[in-house]
Amino acid sequence: MAIFKTILNNLPEVKGPLQKGSFKQKLIWTLIILVAFFVLGIIPLFGLGQNSLQQFEYLSLILGASFGSIISLGIGPIVTSSIVLQLLVGSKIINLDLTNPENRKTFQGLQKILTLFFIFFEAAIYVFLGGLTPNPELPATTFLLFEWVLVIQLMVGGILIMLMDEVISKWGFGSGVSLFIAAGVSEQVFIRALSPLTAAGTLAFGTGQAPTGAIFVLFQSLARGNTLGAALALAAIISTVAVFLFAVYAQAMKVEIPLSFGRVRGYGIRWPLKFMYTSNIPVILVAALLANIQLWARLLQNWGHPWLGTFAGNTPVSGLVSWIYSPNIVNNIITGSFNPTIIAQAVVYTLLLMGGAVLFSIFWVQTAGMDASSQARQIMASGLQVPGFRRDQRVLETILDRYILPLTVMGALAVGFLAAVADLSGALTNGTGLLLAVMIIFQLYEEIAQKHMMDMHPALRKMMEG
Repeated sequence: MAIFKTILNNLPEVKGPLQKGSFKQKLIWTLIILVAFFVLGIIPLFGLGQNSLQQFEYLSLILGASFGSIISLGIGPIVTSSIVLQLLVGSKIINLDLTNPENRKTFQGLQKILTLFFIFFEAAIYVFLGGLTPNPELPATTFLLFEWVLVIQLMVGGILIMLMDEVISKWGFGSGVSLFIAAGVSEQVFIRALSPLTAAGTLAFGTGQAPTGAIFVLFQSLARGNTLGAALALAAIISTVAVFLFAVYAQAMKVEIPLSFGRVRGYGIRWPLKFMYTSNIPVILVAALLANIQLWARLLQNWGHPWLGTFAGNTPVSGLVSWIYSPNIVNNIITGSFNPTIIAQAVVYTLLLMGGAVLFSIFWVQTAGMDASSQARQIMASGLQVPGFRRDQRVLETILDRYILPLTVMGALAVGFLAAVADLSGALTNGTGLLLAVMIIFQLYEEIAQKHMMDMHPALRKMMEG
């Protein structure tokens, strides 16, 4: 036990600020990490030859990764360790009382140890199962050596992402996991909506080739009388806008519990409980889990063991992966390729996302201190109580229980359903990623508006208030 505590106390860690950071300080650190993330994403792996993962661009968004770069692992190890530890703690295999500060510290230490393990494990899997392989022109005698060189580079990138996540959590806005997803999705939406370049990177105008940006494709298709091309581009744009509007509307829904100050009569506040009580965390976990399964399936197929299914190009065509993949229903309807199998796949995918979101929501409430007991303790510490009830934590906990569990389940079902619809509707980018990006940006806006409004420059404050 003493050895275990010594390991926990000597793990790599980013020290937090000694006092609450200002808006300017948090903004600077957030921008520094964001720039570092994009820079790392364009640094190629030294000695890399074949990059079989490159075709899974939509999975890289969910994993906050850039396949073929030093951050090819992305947030995968962090999310995977969180999933494993939540399942172990939620099922009481590891018995930790997360209301106890010492146990919470142990939980965080265990998560970091698991993250370091998955960084090594996933790096080895990516390389030795053929996802990222050394240059075939290298001498055969040095091939194994360069495989380990690739693994070490991936591990360095994974540790950097882990530390950057900590920097954001302690010095910036939100969390690194959320920020990296939002950054990747926002970049792709911008490119796929407004880029005048072709897939080869040349200017599309005057070449006869289709541009990448859907808005340019729409006008070009209308000018040429290409009805099908225009319909597909318009459907992608409408789907993207619809997902954005639904996500913002759902984020704004909440239940407010009236509370009063026990010692001051006539004064009170409303304690807000969001309809999407656990926000986007459950969907991040479910989406990352499904993305990992698809990556594993592709790597196993490359290795000659298609136990999880097979792919034709980028599309799963058989096995488990064909049922956890979201078909583009809108595209299939427009092109006339809609069939009953696609309906079955869509239903299974939707149920998976909704069921997984509920499961992880329940676990997250317990591990993140969002349960009725923790909320009641927080309210009591603020000197508040429910009008008409005696000031007792047990009474307050009973009242909160009526709201928190239903909101946890219904909010998770709603966000899982929204994510599935976003994927099935064929938005400009991965639908789940788009939904997550919108929710993340909305949360950042709320956090900044609530905690840092007075620190801002007057012009920026006016924009936030507007």
